This record gives sequence, C-alpha cells and structure tokens, in this order.
Amino acid sequence: MGLRDLVYDVYERRLEHSLARQHAPVPRHVGVILDGNRRWARATGHSDVNDGHQRGADKIIDLLRWCDEAGVELVTLWLLSTDNLARPAAELEPLLRIIEGLVTDLAQPDNQWTLNIVGALDLLPDETARILKEAAAGTVGRPGVEVNVAVGYGGRREIADAVRAMLQAHAAQGATLAEVAEFLDVEHIAEHLYTRGQPDPDLVIRTSGEQRLGGFLLWQSAHSEFYFCEAYWPDFRHVDFLRALRSYAARQRRFGV
Repeated sequence: MGLRDLVYDVYERRLEHSLARQHAPVPRHVGVILDGNRRWARATGHSDVNDGHQRGADKIIDLLRWCDEAGVELVTLWLLSTDNLARPAAELEPLLRIIEGLVTDLAQPDNQWTLNIVGALDLLPDETARILKEAAAGTVGRPGVEVNVAVGYGGRREIADAVRAMLQAHAAQGATLAEVAEFLDVEHIAEHLYTRGQPDPDLVIRTSGEQRLGGFLLWQSAHSEFYFCEAYWPDFRHVDFLRALRSYAARQRRFGV
C-alpha cells in the first residue's frame, strides 16, 4: 500500500468512526445524479465515451453496498434522461446496452436489492423496456436497499404523466373536469408519480461539480438536502459518500423557506 492509499484509508476510517460516534442521522432515501461519465472518459484518454459509461455502471454496485452498510433504505439512480434519448444512435445504442447489462447484473440472485424501473418506458426501445422490466420483476421482496433505476426519466415528464394518469383515473369513474378541479391537491398528484408510495429523497448527490438538478425528481426534492461533489462519477469513492453523509448529518432540516 502506497503512502497516498494509506492516508486515504486512515481518513476514511476516521470519517466512519466519527459518524458512528455521533449517531449521525442517516438519510432514508438518497437520490444520485451520476454525472461526468463522458468527461471522465475524455480526461483519462479514452477515445470512446462509452468507456466512461461502462466504468460508471461498474461503480454502482459499490455505491449500493455502501448504502446497505450505512442503513440507507432507498436509492434512486438517474441513469438516462429523456433528453439523453435524443443523442445520436451511435452513442445512445451502446449506452442502452450498458444499462441493460447493469440492471441484469443488479438483478442477479447473489445481490439482495429490489429494483424498480422508473421513467417513461414507452420512450425506450421495446426490447430495452422488456429487459429492464423482466429483470426488475425477479427482485421483488429482497431484503437489501430498494433501488429506483431512472431510465428515460425527466422530472417535467413525470409530473405531466402523473396529472394525465390522475385525470384518466377520475374520468373512468365518471367525474367531470370541473369536479376534478374542485378537489385537486398535492396528494392527488403525488399518488400518480413514478415513485408513488415511497418517501421523498432526504439527500440528493450530484457528481462532476455541476450544481443543478437538471430535472431530477423535481416534485419529490422540494425539501431535500443537496450535496455536490467535484469528482466525476467513475471516480466517486467511499470517502466521498461518507462526506455526503457527514454533510447531511450536519444540516438543520427546514421544511420551508
């Protein structure tokens, strides 16, 4: 072990012990914007940006194990936005294959995570949607972290889909638009989100130094705490995750302005 690795190991252990001693509160639901795969590939001399996407996919298993160890109950991973679907086929198709492979690997019996596929799956190629849904279906009831895999996901699209689904449900019961408008409230829309029935994220992490949501969990993150990390996603380390937990534990959560 080199000096740099030794220093890192000592610092990591100090962070873990500090969080344990303080009985630091752990976020129940963590959302992660896995940003910087393409830039990582370019910065490290890879000619194919999909090398970055693959390296980023490989990092996810580490993250989920860290979440299991920390006691996080639910993780939402943003793998592909609705905007990403407009990328050239030469880039999008390999990325879809990587996502299919990742979800298939996460669903293997030796992993204990329950997977939910969230997003506008009707925008995905039929074969991709089928692979993702079938893989997730085999993970129901597992004891580890519950994982929302956000693919073809956009926050505005989710809200529009939720309102549409709510209107359709009430129309099927014979309600008029005026009647729906009379009782419409936040809870009625929330009941039709992709994440319905789940707690909102306590903590949202974004890597690569960007400090914006970009459309991630727009509705659900109204009261979330945010942690922005400079590292590109493939370089995200356990110590970066512990720093995010430390930052969260130090916040005084205020539900309002």
